[in-house]
Amino acid sequence: MTFFSSRRQPEDETTPRPALPATPIGFETVIGTNCVIEGNLSSSGNVRIDGTFTGTLDISGNVLVGETAKINADIDARNISIAGAVRGNVAGNRVQLLRTGRIWGDINANALTTEEGAFIDGKITMKGHSANNPDPAPPAAEMPTPAAAAPETDAAETPGAADTPAGEALNEADV
Repeated sequence: MTFFSSRRQPEDETTPRPALPATPIGFETVIGTNCVIEGNLSSSGNVRIDGTFTGTLDISGNVLVGETAKINADIDARNISIAGAVRGNVAGNRVQLLRTGRIWGDINANALTTEEGAFIDGKITMKGHSANNPDPAPPAAEMPTPAAAAPETDAAETPGAADTPAGEALNEADV
């Protein structure tokens, strides 16, 4: 059978069909360079966006924002790779910002990688890490000063100290 033929050939019942993978390989949904979409996009598969999208993206799979993409939306996905422009908040397990990627919005992720040349204008919050550290370093007022931390020495143990009356400083000429 040719690709564009309207005739169907009978299928052989004994030939087993290949099993489809449980999770899709590659991208289940592709929004091309010339597409302009407004609205809410929800998907359990992987999504690639190369066009313009305005709204919200709620993806259970992975998202790739291509170099030509212009996104005005919040993105919530498992893993997000950004090579284009995103104006909105980004939340995911892993967020990867490629060298041509630009984000104007907050990033919330377990792991974040950026390439040299990438641009971020927003706050970065790492999931699983609280902003209030449970074991913070003591404030500067509570930290010992170097003078207070230095051990006291007896005047007899310090060379030249026996020659100097208490309270007087040593001059370079005295040493």
